[in-house]
Amino acid sequence: MKKIISIIAVAEGLVLVTAIYSKALFANVQVASLSSFLVIVGASFVYKCMVDAKVSSESYEQERDLLDEIEDPHELYEESSINNAPVEELNLKEIVKEEKAKIKTFSLKSMKHGARGSVSAFRIVPYVFLILGFIALKNNEVLELKFYLPALLVGIVLGSFVSSKISSLSSK
Repeated sequence: MKKIISIIAVAEGLVLVTAIYSKALFANVQVASLSSFLVIVGASFVYKCMVDAKVSSESYEQERDLLDEIEDPHELYEESSINNAPVEELNLKEIVKEEKAKIKTFSLKSMKHGARGSVSAFRIVPYVFLILGFIALKNNEVLELKFYLPALLVGIVLGSFVSSKISSLSSK
């Protein structure tokens, strides 16, 4: 945890150094790097909480890997057969009912699960800060994209690094 705090302190120190050069540069770098940092950390925190909740509830099921889902989305080429009985003895209506039951449909439960991560305050507040910060810089006529855009990248890199360190701390 001390390493994470020291990394954030060093980054903020470097941002403060830009105030020596110009207040406009400082404002652009501070708003951009802080907002992108908060967006990355907030999104990764919400995602980690969702994964932890799903694992702790043991409601997850074994999923096929991505390549299998792309190549065979309806499991047509699976090795297991539907029934070992001869074709004449198969009850096709029952097989169709079983296969229809396997199809995942859009439901209120699936929508609630997806919305839980999207509507979290840890995701909304950083985006609001990003938008309002950009608007404030633009309205005060201090927005300079040549400083703002690279500072976004700095915040993204810093946020990714801190998120990975935090997740490795909590998994120990």
